[in-house]
Amino acid sequence: MDHVSLCECDNCDLKDLFFGFVDPEEVDSMCKTRVEKTYQKGEEIIMAGNLISDFIYLKSGLVKLFRTDSHGKSQIIAIGKPMDFVSLMSVFSDEEYKYSVSALEQSTVCIIELSKVTDLAAHNGKFALGVMRKMSRISDNIILDFLEIRKKQLRGRIAHVILMFSKDVFNSSVFDLPISRKEFAEFIGMTTENVIRTLSEFRKDKLLRIYGKSIEIVNMEMLERISEHG
Repeated sequence: MDHVSLCECDNCDLKDLFFGFVDPEEVDSMCKTRVEKTYQKGEEIIMAGNLISDFIYLKSGLVKLFRTDSHGKSQIIAIGKPMDFVSLMSVFSDEEYKYSVSALEQSTVCIIELSKVTDLAAHNGKFALGVMRKMSRISDNIILDFLEIRKKQLRGRIAHVILMFSKDVFNSSVFDLPISRKEFAEFIGMTTENVIRTLSEFRKDKLLRIYGKSIEIVNMEMLERISEHG
């Protein structure tokens, strides 16, 4: 994990996305204490049960939000992309994180002391409203995506996730699947064997070309039909 402190907020997405209603002096103050950290694939960024002391924003990369039950079984809650506040769901609700976050690929996060964010929200209503709106959108997206996946049968769930990575994450019909088959199964609530078998069927049906982690969507129209009706 690389650790560097930066003060270049003028060109930071965080300024436009998060500090639209904040005075320049306050932005500068935040910027001077802001820290960037880079995590390699598989490294844990947030651990469930840890005290919440920072506000964390995903600047680049891809992460998974997940929980692990008492039996050691993991359930992926969501995939986090750049422009997501990966700590936002828990940051104002409790003292401890309710979920973990780990990097699916090399990822850089921007970290601000939580006390600075809460102090700002306490005296800046427009800023606080902006944070609330962002929290609501994140929660809505997670809930709606969860429901969308769960209403589908196995083939529909797998098609849905492949299309999500293609359209929402990589904007390409060819990409490296950033999650393992086991993680894929955790995300859709199925077994690893089901995922492996269905991906093999998609390949035999000439919907996909699969080379290890590399996925190429060959028949986008049919995959979309399976996602919609599966």
